[in-house]
Amino acid sequence: MIKEFRLPDLGEGLTESEILSWKVDVGDTVSLNQVIAEVETAKAVVELPSPFAGVIKELHEQPGSVVEVGKPIVSFEVADDAGASPSTPSGAMAAGDLAAGAREPVVELPKREPNLVGYGAVVERSGRPARRPRNFAPVGERVETRPVESQATAVEPVESKPAGTIPAERPRSTPPVRKLAKDLGVDLVQVRGTGPGGLITREDVQEFAGQAEQLAPPMEGQAPAGGTGAVERETRTPIKGVRKLTAAAMVHSAFTAPHATEFLTVDVTPSLDLLARLKNSREFAGIKLTPLTLAAKAVLVALHRNPALNSRWDEENQEIVTFNYVNLGIAAATPRGLTVPNIKDAETLALRQLAQALTALAETARAGKTTPADLAGGTISITNIGVFGIDAGTPILNPGEAAILGLGAVRTMPWEYRGEVALRQVLTLSLSFDHRLVDGEQGSRFLADVGAILAEPGMVLTMV
Repeated sequence: MIKEFRLPDLGEGLTESEILSWKVDVGDTVSLNQVIAEVETAKAVVELPSPFAGVIKELHEQPGSVVEVGKPIVSFEVADDAGASPSTPSGAMAAGDLAAGAREPVVELPKREPNLVGYGAVVERSGRPARRPRNFAPVGERVETRPVESQATAVEPVESKPAGTIPAERPRSTPPVRKLAKDLGVDLVQVRGTGPGGLITREDVQEFAGQAEQLAPPMEGQAPAGGTGAVERETRTPIKGVRKLTAAAMVHSAFTAPHATEFLTVDVTPSLDLLARLKNSREFAGIKLTPLTLAAKAVLVALHRNPALNSRWDEENQEIVTFNYVNLGIAAATPRGLTVPNIKDAETLALRQLAQALTALAETARAGKTTPADLAGGTISITNIGVFGIDAGTPILNPGEAAILGLGAVRTMPWEYRGEVALRQVLTLSLSFDHRLVDGEQGSRFLADVGAILAEPGMVLTMV
């Protein structure tokens, strides 16, 4: 029998995902839990395991397609409960039925059926088919199509159809392709799809636009097509995935939480000396230690004395929620965009464990393997802008958090030291906080505590 696997709700409250790649092809035999695809949500790349054991019958979407939750993405041919072979579905129709125009039955999944990734989208009880049929007219009644003879020819008026016929649906394409066509001024009705089932691909749209541009007369001041030095004046990139979520989150944060930012420049020479000694010690052999390691530990210690910075504004219940644990977020620049995974219960970790957790977090983020669980539940964050040679900035809060600390570049600078001017290792700290939750005094005390620990690591003994 044929079973459809619909794109599941991945537990993030998201409505769509992009198919990055298929790990299987039509005709492949798969086992239960075998990874069949990689999809990108607005937060992370997720591997989809197979909910069935059987044979891949059809891949409904191509890599690069943005699919709404609840839409079918793959069909399986599986054995029924009665023991029928995969090639003979239970209750299959006779060949004569198909010849008479009957459609292949669509198997509906139960409403909110749990699967290996999450819960499927709600299936409405409207009697509507689970997916749009691939054929737009009944079997035996052919819809006439003809190639576009000239790309510059205008679309002819649609003739009225005889009564009783089913009009062809709009050309099949994915949302990114429709966006590209809109940007290029291409009417998809004129484009001939070369993808599976007549699907219009990006290449089809780009080829059509290129042919139309060659046939059109050049505009004033525009170099003729094919001329030397012809360069695209604009490049348009669809807003999706991590970039889309980041943009929405930053706009929401900037216009919801009243930001305040404070700066503190600190002589961190003693911290760098400590790191050098730790790297040569047996306990930290093979452990990656950086100024971020000590800054993260300093934040955890300072939060113990200034808990207001580890809180959240609950607008719905009109409450301030103060966390008694710290999920420390670390902003990470990845090929997919900015992500902020967090270290759960970071306050319980010793310096060695914290250093290992930071290394693992960075490696996972760079590999694009950060999970939605790693990105959720952060309580305070650090962004290390110093790795890009930046001294200071005004970081925007991660939504739902009260504060974020920016760590600047460490520079050798003239500095007052023991009554004289000496070359010292100096960095600037930038603290942004939600002024609804954190008063200026509280933010200042927290930043001063972090700075004091980095200026003299031994000060931590006076704070715990």
